[in-house]
Amino acid sequence: MLGLAARARKVVYGTDMARSAARDGTLAAALVAADASPTQSRKLVPLLEARGVPFAVCLSRAELGAAMGRGPVSAVGFTDPSFARRALELAHAPPAQDRAGGEPY
Repeated sequence: MLGLAARARKVVYGTDMARSAARDGTLAAALVAADASPTQSRKLVPLLEARGVPFAVCLSRAELGAAMGRGPVSAVGFTDPSFARRALELAHAPPAQDRAGGEPY
């Protein structure tokens, strides 16, 4: 799903682009990497809260970038409400269980 949003060009990458989209009112939601630098988080998270943009802190920079088909990225913003809603659902979903129905490794 995240790759589809990227191919549809409904995604902005990095804290600077996410901040710009939030200020412009075009950001529907954001995912912030759990290991984003404190400086980047301090710049982005308060702005998202002030603008009422829903966000989730999840994954590492490397995992977030890989999910988007890119290198490490501190934040990914979604400009389409449908993609944004689905991204937040996935970010808040419990970890998947293994095929036998037991706990994940």
